[in-house]
Amino acid sequence: MPSTMLQIRTDDGVADAFAAVPDHGGPHPGVLMYPDGFGIRPVVRELAGELAGHGYHVLVPNVLYRHGPTPVIDLPDHIDADARVRVMAQLMPLLGTHTADRSRRDAAAYLAFLTAQPGVAAGPVAVTGYCIGGLLAMRTAAAHPDRVAAVAAFHGPVGADGPDLFASLTARVLLGHAASDLTPDTLGDLNRALDAAGVDYVSEIYPGTVHGFTMSDTDAFSASGLRRHWDRLLPFLHRTLGNG
Repeated sequence: MPSTMLQIRTDDGVADAFAAVPDHGGPHPGVLMYPDGFGIRPVVRELAGELAGHGYHVLVPNVLYRHGPTPVIDLPDHIDADARVRVMAQLMPLLGTHTADRSRRDAAAYLAFLTAQPGVAAGPVAVTGYCIGGLLAMRTAAAHPDRVAAVAAFHGPVGADGPDLFASLTARVLLGHAASDLTPDTLGDLNRALDAAGVDYVSEIYPGTVHGFTMSDTDAFSASGLRRHWDRLLPFLHRTLGNG
C-alpha cells in the first residue's frame, strides 16, 4: 500500500508520522495506530499496510517525537531476549516522560490531523495500539469520545490508569491479551471493571502467547496470535466503521 511520511503540529512541537492508505477508491475510514514501545520500523509499516489493504486510511505517529525523529534509537533487525534488555534500557527513560497528560494532548493533534485528510471519510475513527500503544489508544478513546467509535489494543497495559479511564469510554472496545500478561483471574477483574463502566467490549487472552506476540521482528512473535489478532480486528472495524 502507498505510504507517505508526514509531520503533525502538536502543542509541544512537530511529530513525524507516516500514513498507509488504500490504493483504490475513497474516502476511507480513518484509523490512528499507535506502535509498541520500539516505535516505527518495518514490522509496524507492514501492520499498517495490511490494514490499509482492507480499506482503511492509517496514521502512525512517532509518539516519542520530543526525543527526535524516528528511529529515536537504533534497533537491531531482530529483537531477541538479549537485545530487548539493551533496547529497553534506552527506551524506558524516554517512555517514562510520555505522561498521560502529554499523550492526551498529542492525541488531540493526531486526531485533528487524521480527520482533516481529504482521503478520510467523515465521522468518527478507530484507534488501535500495541503494547504501550494499547494504553495510548485507550486514553485517546476516553479523552475524545466524540471522535473515536472503536478502540482496539493488543498485549497492552490497558488497565494501568485504573477503572476511571473506562468510565469515560463510549467507543466499542476490542482487547487481545497475551497469556503471559494476564491470568484468568486478572482478566476477570479487568472485565468486571469494564462491565461496571458499561463498556461494549470483547476482552480475551490469546492462548500460548507472550507479551509482544504481534511483532514478527521479536522473539515474542506468534504467527497464530497475529492471525487471531487479524481475525478479531478486521470484523470489529467493519462492524463499527464499515469498509474492509
